[in-house]
Amino acid sequence: MARDFDRSRRVGEQIQRELSELVRREIKDPRLGMVTISGVEVSKDFSTARVFITVLGKERSAAEEDLEILNHAAGHLRGLLGRSIRLRHIPKLSFFYDAAIDSGARMDALIDAAVASDHHDKDE
Repeated sequence: MARDFDRSRRVGEQIQRELSELVRREIKDPRLGMVTISGVEVSKDFSTARVFITVLGKERSAAEEDLEILNHAAGHLRGLLGRSIRLRHIPKLSFFYDAAIDSGARMDALIDAAVASDHHDKDE
């Protein structure tokens, strides 16, 4: 079992690298922001891949249009991916917003606020 997981992780990493380049080079839609592929989870049977993205300067609500554009182009990207990596079957791509970046930024802001509050309390 561990071997299957290791292979799906490696395939996901390879898809992530290739998709990052393909999105940058092939998707010419002017509405698309600065998209970063932050992770890819490939199913155990390699039939589907969940592609997680973040968009520079946009939160989840503002990134909906970018997700729509990428999900619309998923078939085209899958075809291009099939030409660039060697797999018997290329997984079906589905794009999702990666909320981990937003959560990390919120946690960072909370920590900064707590530290500032401690310094303010010590000064009084």
